Amino acid sequence: MDDDRGFLSTLIGDGRALLTLTALILIGCGGFVIFQALTGHFLPQDTAFLGITSQQLCTLQGCRIVHFMVHDRISFGGVLIAIGTVYLWLSAFPLRRRERWAWWAFAISATAGFLSFLAYLGYGYLDTWHGAATLVLAPVFAAGMWMTRPRAGEAASAPPRPRLDFRSRGGIGRILLLASTTGIVFAGLTIMTVGMTTVFVPTDLKYMGVTAEELRSFNAHLIPLIAHDRAGFGGALVSCGLAMFIATLYGFPSRSLWQALAIAGTSGFGAAILVHPAIGYTNPIHLAPAIVGCCVFASGMLLTLGFGSTRRRAVAA
Repeated sequence: MDDDRGFLSTLIGDGRALLTLTALILIGCGGFVIFQALTGHFLPQDTAFLGITSQQLCTLQGCRIVHFMVHDRISFGGVLIAIGTVYLWLSAFPLRRRERWAWWAFAISATAGFLSFLAYLGYGYLDTWHGAATLVLAPVFAAGMWMTRPRAGEAASAPPRPRLDFRSRGGIGRILLLASTTGIVFAGLTIMTVGMTTVFVPTDLKYMGVTAEELRSFNAHLIPLIAHDRAGFGGALVSCGLAMFIATLYGFPSRSLWQALAIAGTSGFGAAILVHPAIGYTNPIHLAPAIVGCCVFASGMLLTLGFGSTRRRAVAA
């Protein structure tokens, strides 16, 4: 077993390179999803499934059905970039120091992400591109996890971590970050559940100006496709929230961690919130959870700015 691990290490290092590759692929996929959604076109398999193009669908309800689908996909792309950013940090810093919690952060977050693919059983649309990407990414990730797995007796150079407390600015900031990332997880679970069941909340239908029955009567495949987007976005949120929560809880406060969280938060919250005014979906009830979560996260980031700088002089970021 160890001989096999040594041979692989000779070829591709200690396994972190594969996890880094996974992170870069996620970031690249997120960027592609956002770019493709901004074009207003569907992917080829989506068009084949629906039997119509986005331009044809855009003739209904002032193009709001297409805009609604675009808003889900842009939000999804932002979260993929956020996940990849946190994974890059985990691979480059705590996992390099053989901190076991970093390996478990990968395992827990990615398991949630990969399992969310099975949500298609709830809505009946198997996205072939999504499935192919998962089949390609899973072995790369699994090999990286196998090669970096914790071993008995292996020493880890983990720096000391400050305790959570309400008495310091940084401590309050970390608690706010933990609260916001917990909110991301529950938001993801909620969105994924909605995607697998009712698909829409009342404000969604009000924005599009249609009922679910009208959507079904127009195209029987339309709701399953939208459900796929919603459930995928929800699953990505769960994966992202878990990674950010564990990194905040166990990671030593450092400039690199702060920067990773800042990029992830900006990407995730930014895409999910800013796309709404861009398409005219500005219902305050619908936007409130994301805005509140963003404000809590931003407050935590401001309070933790520079937190632990004294300790960082003795510990490499």
